[in-house]
Amino acid sequence: MAQSTQEILAGLAEIVNEETGLDPASVELDKSFTDDLDIDSLSMMTIVVNAEDKFGVSIPDDEVKNLKTVRDAVDFIASAQG
Repeated sequence: MAQSTQEILAGLAEIVNEETGLDPASVELDKSFTDDLDIDSLSMMTIVVNAEDKFGVSIPDDEVKNLKTVRDAVDFIASAQG
């Protein structure tokens, strides 16, 4: 079952919080993973793997580089669930 943008955002914020300790409230759609949230590539890969598990989707390695903002990731997960 596809989830809403808000549900995906909340789940993603939880994953980011577990990996980085960032406040889930700071994980907003328009934030950049690297520039705003200061997430490095290693943490990003962990976040991707955990998101795949949580949302039941596959995020190919060559797609990860396109996930620059939280919105990119939420949109990708939503379309992959579709």
